[in-house]
Amino acid sequence: MTTMRAVTMAAPGGPEVLETSEVEAPTRVNAEFLIKVIAAGVNPVDAKTRAGHGAWAGVTTTPVVLGNDFSGIVVEAPYESHPLQPGTEVYGMGMVPRMSGAYAEYLTVTALSVARKPPSLSHVEAAAVPLAALTAWGMVVETAKAHEGQRMLIHAGAGGVGHFAVQFASYFGAHVIATGSARNAAFLTELGAAEVVDYTAGPFEEAIDPVDVVIDLVGNAGGDTGSRSLAVLRPGALYVNGPTGSFPTMSAEAEALGVRATGFRVAPDAATLSIVTRLIESGDVRVFVDRVLPLEEAAEAHRLIESGHTRGKIVLAVADV
Repeated sequence: MTTMRAVTMAAPGGPEVLETSEVEAPTRVNAEFLIKVIAAGVNPVDAKTRAGHGAWAGVTTTPVVLGNDFSGIVVEAPYESHPLQPGTEVYGMGMVPRMSGAYAEYLTVTALSVARKPPSLSHVEAAAVPLAALTAWGMVVETAKAHEGQRMLIHAGAGGVGHFAVQFASYFGAHVIATGSARNAAFLTELGAAEVVDYTAGPFEEAIDPVDVVIDLVGNAGGDTGSRSLAVLRPGALYVNGPTGSFPTMSAEAEALGVRATGFRVAPDAATLSIVTRLIESGDVRVFVDRVLPLEEAAEAHRLIESGHTRGKIVLAVADV
């Protein structure tokens, strides 16, 4: 194996810059895995990077292959006695462009990025989990310390990160208030939201009582959601922002209102992903895949993710098992 099929881009731009081509296959070194990719998750950061934002600043050579989420099969393990040997079904996330992308037939990732795939999930379902679930866990559990009695507002609760955030917050006992469209109200309730606010029906800040935490997956990129969210926090409460660059005046505005604010950036973490696996296998957390497209339709997947109206995740089917 010297070459492979992959979706590449030579320069930033619209979805049309994504092209399917034959490229050199990656070579495993040091404590890395070589993984045969069966499915790849599509995330908003992929679209941002494609457009020249996101992680594009780290791109040093082109063409580049995008995609952080993957589910697949181990081809080469880091060493002979590693617990995840060739043939093992695994999933995880890389960090494009520091690691090779998942929109390809093969990728290489460090051992810290790989966990056993949940047996109850298909590869398509598993590929929808890593980046979104780890982001949600980091924001809700590690940063906001979700617990009983806590009132937590989660924006865009039906999206990729959001649908995990709602479940994690509910699992740890928080009173979850999720924003979403009317069509997602029942879905959000099933995930564990105690209250659902239809953001299209009027200002969300007029529909809820003060909260202890805001998990903002929109920011000021959409209707000044970030600024308006600060106003619903109790004094000294916490605002956590997810989308990169979506709220540049966050710190100053939060300080002026007497509340705390922080951004969050996800990193690969196989140990935490293994905890998520246990929650999935116990039935406490479920995964929702909105659309599955073939690898060759990555551009369409980006158009869908940029629409901002997907429920759960979009996944690319790369290969058969």
